[in-house]
Amino acid sequence: MVVSAEHAAVEGRPEPQRTQWTYRELADELRARIRSGQLRPGQRMPTQAQLADEFRVERSAVRQALRILQSEQLLANVSKGSPATVAEDPRPASSGPGALPQPTMVTLSQKVAAAFRQQDVEIDALCLTSVSLTLAMGEPLRLIHAGRMKPAKVRVRVLLPSRDIDLAFPRPAESTLETDAGKAGGVVGGPVQRNWLAQRNAQGQVLRHNLLALRATHGIDVHVEFRALPFTPPVKLYLLNNTEALFAYYTLSLRGEQIDHERVDVYDAQGLRQMLFAFEQGAGLRDTTFVEQSHLWFNSLWNTISSDLTLSS
Repeated sequence: MVVSAEHAAVEGRPEPQRTQWTYRELADELRARIRSGQLRPGQRMPTQAQLADEFRVERSAVRQALRILQSEQLLANVSKGSPATVAEDPRPASSGPGALPQPTMVTLSQKVAAAFRQQDVEIDALCLTSVSLTLAMGEPLRLIHAGRMKPAKVRVRVLLPSRDIDLAFPRPAESTLETDAGKAGGVVGGPVQRNWLAQRNAQGQVLRHNLLALRATHGIDVHVEFRALPFTPPVKLYLLNNTEALFAYYTLSLRGEQIDHERVDVYDAQGLRQMLFAFEQGAGLRDTTFVEQSHLWFNSLWNTISSDLTLSS
């Protein structure tokens, strides 16, 4: 059944009377109703129009609030076409605020799959290569091809290091500040950078191809863009549907690689294994501020010092 506005107030609390609600305050109010039991598992929420009328806000604010609650796994079936449903099962202990960080591929795969349950999917990524994101796309792509989900729109933006810079990493272990720059393998055109560039381009091409193919196979509106940074990012960052930020440090270690049929000791980071920290909008002031500032940072890089990137050898 649909829970009507007059029965939706938390017991002992007055109906909302304020004239201006932010989407975060709206999310807080609806979260309180769910946790109090007034909105019970499996019940349908009021429609977005009803919520907009009750709280005197635009529907865009309602959608943002519902997306926050869906990211917290308190709501299911959030879309523009029908009322959301209060989730049947409580959020797993491993996924909420205060949960321990997990390796990139464990967290990223789960979060990307959840992000694709929205009708409008927006993913921004800043990374050394797009290998983690490409792998994480596997599950939502499988579900789409199986007919189990179908977003209306997918927009992906990726910031990667430029091919024209001297990478801070990966680079040969013997390449130091005292080394003749012209002889160092880590500079532009060196074997280590050529190997990284081949990976950057190959993973980016696979990611773009797999996503753009959804236009022809399922009629999904897909946009994929890449831009180049003039520096080596010391961290990786993923922003999902304007409600979540996933953050990891690139931690360097010395390891051997086979490059041009020779073994080379390289300082590099194993991106798939880096611990990924998750922040959710609406999970507290710290999390919300981190998500918002991460979006500001990403957009500032995208709109200023980044440049066009061509994924070619």
